Amino acid sequence: MENPVWSQPLTPVSFLDRSASVFPERTAVVDGDLILTYMELDDRTQRLAGGLLSLGIVPGDRVALLAPNSHVLLEAHYGVPRAGAALVALNNRLNAQELAYIVEHAGAKVLIADEIYADTAKDIAATSTVAELVVGDVQYEELIGGASPVKRGVADESDMISLNYTSGTTGQPKGVIYHHRGAYLQALAMAFHSRLDVASGFLWTLPMFHCNGWCFTWAVTAAGGTHLCLRKVDPTEIWKALRAGSVTHFNAAPTVLTMLATHAEAGNGPLPRTIEVGTGGAPPSPTLLEEMASLNMNVAHLYGLTETFGPITLCEWLPEWSELPTAEQAALKARQGVGNIISERMRVVDGYGADVEADGETIGEVALRGNNLMSGYYRDDESTAAAVPDGWFRTGDLGIMHSDGYVELKDRAKDLIISGGENIASIEVEQAIVSHAAVAEAAVVAAPDDLWGEIPVAFVHLRAGAKATPEDIRNHVRSRISHYKAPKFVVLGDLPKTSTGKVQKYVLRDRAVALKREADAG
Repeated sequence: MENPVWSQPLTPVSFLDRSASVFPERTAVVDGDLILTYMELDDRTQRLAGGLLSLGIVPGDRVALLAPNSHVLLEAHYGVPRAGAALVALNNRLNAQELAYIVEHAGAKVLIADEIYADTAKDIAATSTVAELVVGDVQYEELIGGASPVKRGVADESDMISLNYTSGTTGQPKGVIYHHRGAYLQALAMAFHSRLDVASGFLWTLPMFHCNGWCFTWAVTAAGGTHLCLRKVDPTEIWKALRAGSVTHFNAAPTVLTMLATHAEAGNGPLPRTIEVGTGGAPPSPTLLEEMASLNMNVAHLYGLTETFGPITLCEWLPEWSELPTAEQAALKARQGVGNIISERMRVVDGYGADVEADGETIGEVALRGNNLMSGYYRDDESTAAAVPDGWFRTGDLGIMHSDGYVELKDRAKDLIISGGENIASIEVEQAIVSHAAVAEAAVVAAPDDLWGEIPVAFVHLRAGAKATPEDIRNHVRSRISHYKAPKFVVLGDLPKTSTGKVQKYVLRDRAVALKREADAG
């Protein structure tokens, strides 16, 4: 039976259909002075779809967006799939060369960019095959203002709704394919676990380009709540919004939480009502969780990857834990927890794919599966097969299984540095360093940092007779890749190696920790 009454293709775009019908006059978006109702948001996204069709977009095409957390990027989460295309939300922290690779790999036909990224957008267009460029509010409003409303349905819920690029560990980004079904179910899971409703005010501190904002771009709309756009992560502005009283929820990396906890405004005491906060990207320390609780911010610890539509697990809180001392609560909350409501149970497996002992001590690799797993890496069947060798996605993260079924991460199998919630591939940084004429070898490791979670530290061996200072190396790296990926410390000297010539990174990690400790003490 074709299109039976009990089965319709799932797509998160349908959440806007419902909210525009049920909550037409309620505020959907606040972006500075711009306020949009759900009826207005629905109309604008339909006309964005029509505008994209006028630019030659056909079903299956990709449309790239380069913008801060704004109404334009939010509208694209509905307007692009309504045109039958897939959204490629670009990381605005990357440089033009890095972004051009992503746009080219995705095969994006159209690039829409905010005015503040006009020069970058033009550089991308000049070095890629993107056919149409829409830059700034004037061009964007012209695009949608003269377009007829379009609202195409989804024929197959397994179709691509977006492509999210992750750096991985090779330094070459991979395109993670999100499907309509997964985005729909993940959005419902996020709305459920975060307890979003029609009275919710969601402050966009988390980048919308990151896993489509952990699917909260669709979850808030599903609940009929209000999207409160924040174009730049500024702790002063965040505190201002929190004190104003319209915010009920926000998500952020532990780095942002640290900024809030150490801000002068924190000294003015806790908020008058509890704010629900989701954090992920790096494990928050128990100390940070205690500090946030004292400010009346209830932090939920989430864990996931780009390949899992964002948070696939959470530290599910049990009521009886609230009676424990604050320090014990924070220690429990720091665990990665259990699978969310639409995923299967979290596993920790050994090298043969068997579950390790749930003794809170035996280390294995975290393995996941569920409705919120990618359908694969775009144009990379080999990496897709390697990531899912037996029907379970291997995260590359090492952890332990506690007796209560809660998982706790202990280390990373890959040499990935997570700084401020963003992935930094050590190999990419090493390659940038070695491209310096004076450098013979380089190794990059992570050092813990109270603000950023982790920072990159480089150990560099110069060529015989060559000269270069640590600052020379750092400036060179900044000229080749994004500034936030540059090592915070550069140490010149020989690299420790095994008898087979392999660099002993575990030795360097210990050195990096000691170096950071000395710097903090000094």
